[in-house]
Amino acid sequence: MKLDASALRYLSRDHFRVLTAVEMGMKNHDLVPVELLARIANLRHGGIRKFISDLMRHKLLHHEGKVYDGYRLTYLGYDYLALKVFVARGLIAGVGRQIGVGKESDIYLVNDDEGRRYCLKVHRLGRTSFRAIKKKRDYHSGKGSPSWLYLSRIAAAKEFAWMKMLRENKYPVPVPVDSNRHCILMQLVDGTTMTQVRQMGDDIVENTYDYLMRLLERLGRNGLIHGDYNEYNLMMSDKGKITLIDFPQMMSMDHPNAKVYFDRDVQCIVRLFRKRFNYVRDDEDALPSFEKIVAEMSDKRLDNEAKTHFKREKLDADVLEKALEAMQLEEAQACSDAEESGSDAGGASDAADNGATDDESDSEEAAESNEGVEQGSRRKKKAKSKNVKRRVQKEMTDRRNRRRKGKTSRNTIKNRGRRNVAQAIRDS
Repeated sequence: MKLDASALRYLSRDHFRVLTAVEMGMKNHDLVPVELLARIANLRHGGIRKFISDLMRHKLLHHEGKVYDGYRLTYLGYDYLALKVFVARGLIAGVGRQIGVGKESDIYLVNDDEGRRYCLKVHRLGRTSFRAIKKKRDYHSGKGSPSWLYLSRIAAAKEFAWMKMLRENKYPVPVPVDSNRHCILMQLVDGTTMTQVRQMGDDIVENTYDYLMRLLERLGRNGLIHGDYNEYNLMMSDKGKITLIDFPQMMSMDHPNAKVYFDRDVQCIVRLFRKRFNYVRDDEDALPSFEKIVAEMSDKRLDNEAKTHFKREKLDADVLEKALEAMQLEEAQACSDAEESGSDAGGASDAADNGATDDESDSEEAAESNEGVEQGSRRKKKAKSKNVKRRVQKEMTDRRNRRRKGKTSRNTIKNRGRRNVAQAIRDS
């Protein structure tokens, strides 16, 4: 799938509010209905249709109406949400050509305002060529049936964490810059993958072979196995500098099949140098041994640090998500309370103007105000139910729209609202 960012400049803030609302609704909905989108985005039900139409024209949303009527994000819409964050942070000013494609991700060349070039890796799990995610990866531990967008986000978060950890420990990996959703921004590596390296001098071949085996042993002593240690994930510069890439499948030496994956990584290097460079070591018995590396394992195990890091990241994300949801609920409740108090105040002023004819009207007005306060308190106690809250919210929105159009007087709105709210309370 090609990343076409040309429509990004034409999208307004409300367009991204709708995209974010769809993303939030997809946490517990396969298809997000329009009513839920309007509530989450805090937009009018009629106005949101225009934004949805624009997003569907740019193929950022997909609509389904066969069984359930609703919308879901496409990969391009998810790309736009991530790009919007990078642009706001001043990290990306333009998206260039595609420089790499794999079974799990696409690689693009991007640049910032100052002309510095970066590499943008966009995870796209769920392709037809690679769908055995639960068997090949441990992204979701086999729980439930998550969407491909969610799995792509987990894969990007794990790879970015591995990259930062390896870079801090002086491993030859790209410099991570930033990450958002399913995208990773990193510095551009000078070189090409070893799949494009056809010839090397004898001394360079031997030195490169030894270096790759030592790098594999060093990872093992720190408790890590790359899991896909081959010519597709090894980059080489013109000066012979090696860079290791692609870390979603990295695992711990405590994995049940750790020995199988470690031996496979070793044989991938042996096979590469034998077939392409006709290089075979005489002492193949001296190849890295899994048992020997386990015995020599260092006290500083990066796999244990990674587990702690992943748990902390998940905890922080959960806390932030709950805080955002609480803030949105408080804002919606505050708006409904303000609307309700405004309509009650308007109705009370009209009633006072129409009924103030003699001295007895003061006592009647006071009694009505007291009765209104009591009814308001009872209404708030009854409104704890979710269904009642939704009905009251809908009634307030309808009254506000009718008042703006000038089709109904304040007294009529007040009396109708009281009857409808009272009926909703009785029904609940």
